[in-house]
Amino acid sequence: MLLTVNQLTKIYNSQAAVDKLSFAINENECVALIGPNGSGKTTTLNMLAGLLTPTSGEVTFMGNRGIDRHKVGYLPQYPTFFPWMTAREYLNFAGKLSNVPKKELKTRIDDMLAFVGLDEVKNKRISGFSGGMKQRLGIAQALLHEPKLLILDEPVSALDPTGRRDVLHMMKQLKKKLAILFSTHVLHDAEQVCDSTVMIKDGKLKWSGTLDVLKNKKRDATYLLTTKEKQLEPWLRTKTYVTTVKLRTPLSAEIMLENESDRIHLLKDCVQDELDVIHFELKKHTLEDAYEEVMNG
Repeated sequence: MLLTVNQLTKIYNSQAAVDKLSFAINENECVALIGPNGSGKTTTLNMLAGLLTPTSGEVTFMGNRGIDRHKVGYLPQYPTFFPWMTAREYLNFAGKLSNVPKKELKTRIDDMLAFVGLDEVKNKRISGFSGGMKQRLGIAQALLHEPKLLILDEPVSALDPTGRRDVLHMMKQLKKKLAILFSTHVLHDAEQVCDSTVMIKDGKLKWSGTLDVLKNKKRDATYLLTTKEKQLEPWLRTKTYVTTVKLRTPLSAEIMLENESDRIHLLKDCVQDELDVIHFELKKHTLEDAYEEVMNG
């Protein structure tokens, strides 16, 4: 286990921004920290990056208590740069601050600029960089000292579709070499790259585990029914085996049944009452559905 977080807590003015949070990260695992705005994601990442002191709780990293900042790379949500510097100059400055050996620094800078796709603009001033280019430069800076854990706070939230795709692609490549913990409230991004998720709300843990386990949790089956003419809600309300009805349109509804076998009763009643059914299927459970169940459960 690379990182173990146990009962991590941060209190501001008697309010818990992070409340007894526990989870773990394996080597070469990509973990998404998911939650709504104000849920405590950034506070958690800042504590794990060594930028904030926890009020209580324990963090074990690489078998030792506490965080070794020399083994952690961190990219904040809104990274700042010296705009008069070039990309190469900035990484040279960051490398010296991170105590990268002088004889290795030039090679690492060249490697990082090539990896993030900035080698052709390495001698241009950062003031002329787009948001996506700055984000890639921030990733290069976070990787320069060869960390074991990369922490990214909302790494693609401010990017256009092309920038998002590029950064997510880099994350897929990086998780082959190191562990990644990144925060997001965009579930599609998490589904693209992460191996497991940690979901929090109001600073408290709501779920921790792999996406496969989350999606396959036992839940009541929901069916989608669409008819050609008859309005569904009045008709469905007469069926005692139907527990929940959520209308999409007057002719289309999501239906939850008392028992899974009741789908046969439903279809028989459709035939008996001469409903012209044009669509009937078991609703596929998405990550968004799982997220809503976890957050509202």
